Amino acid sequence: MLALTEADLAQAEQKYQVFLAAARLERNETIDASEQSQAEAAADLAEAFDDKAHDHSAKIAVINGIDFGPKDEVGPGAVVKIGNRYLVVGVSTAAFRCQGQDFIGISTASPIYSALEGKIAGDTCTFNGRELVVSEVH
Repeated sequence: MLALTEADLAQAEQKYQVFLAAARLERNETIDASEQSQAEAAADLAEAFDDKAHDHSAKIAVINGIDFGPKDEVGPGAVVKIGNRYLVVGVSTAAFRCQGQDFIGISTASPIYSALEGKIAGDTCTFNGRELVVSEVH
């Protein structure tokens, strides 16, 4: 989870630098409207990737502050199995593979976490009109 988020941060920072460089214009040369427009678009994209980099940095700080030790109930740092899916409570992430299993990170601000919070193995909850069975909590 941490490695995935760190890779996302590195990619966002790299894209930020690329678009930031494209946003710079040589002030000692004549600049036409097309060049100005392209530079402004690149600056907007650089800002978007800068925002992404800050988001990923915040996620890394959250991950580093979570206790991922064994859990009996769903809370931050828990790994929860629902059906054939493993969810890691902490921050939202894309799917990732660890020790031969597929996982996805969910945030404590996500609606599914609200449905799962405090549940133990064997409990059920309702999410999006479906009844879910918590088969494992680690």
